[in-house]
Amino acid sequence: MDAEVTRSGHRWGVFLTQGRRTELVGLAARLVLGVVLLVAGLLKVTHLETSARAVRAYQLLPYDVAGYVGYGLPILEAAVAVLLLLGLYTRAAADVGALLMVVFVIGIASAWARGLSIDCGCFGNGGTIAASQTQYPLEIARDLGLLLCAGWLVVRPRTAFSLEHVLFGDPAVPTDERSLA
Repeated sequence: MDAEVTRSGHRWGVFLTQGRRTELVGLAARLVLGVVLLVAGLLKVTHLETSARAVRAYQLLPYDVAGYVGYGLPILEAAVAVLLLLGLYTRAAADVGALLMVVFVIGIASAWARGLSIDCGCFGNGGTIAASQTQYPLEIARDLGLLLCAGWLVVRPRTAFSLEHVLFGDPAVPTDERSLA
């Protein structure tokens, strides 16, 4: 089998075809989003009252509803993370991950626009902080990057090293992609 030679002169085997590169980008997106959601969920799941306080600090939902959201959010984050890390129901998990990121960006932007000084509560803590301690631009940029990861997975859920591949096999490969392999 002849290896393909790249423009820079490196020789790559067939494992780095366009389809394989796409799967590896998907793997990276799946792992980045999955790890971040897992860490965020696990840091809050043992401190649900703190998570509820963080959601209430945004002052977007009625007090009781914000509490329920705060109690459920860490569990949802951890569940979505496990699916992403395993590569199981990737598109559905990425849909939920994308929705979470959109909600987080809207919440942070809303707090910033209304002049609230709060910790986002993304990785525990949350609540009121000094205005000089807010990091709204960085938090929004982080969540937009994670939204890009989720968006990639919604469009291209097939990734390398996924449990979906093991359990359900490869989806039918279109004729034009077979020539790339």
